[in-house]
Amino acid sequence: MVLNPDENRLVPDWTASSYSQSNGGECIEWAPKHAAATGEVLVRDSKTPGGPHLTLSPKSFAGLVAFAKTHG
Repeated sequence: MVLNPDENRLVPDWTASSYSQSNGGECIEWAPKHAAATGEVLVRDSKTPGGPHLTLSPKSFAGLVAFAKTHG
């Protein structure tokens, strides 16, 4: 997590999924450092970084990854 000096709060450090396409079209990002620190897995659409994100449990995130692998 990183300190946002404009808002004086911590914001997630986002990482692109290893399954994301290189063309930037269908990409999700997640915040692994936030997940390690809190147990909450944050997921967002890379095309709208200022938009909303999902907060998942580790079990739900594992289910999302399994779904993506089988329906890729």
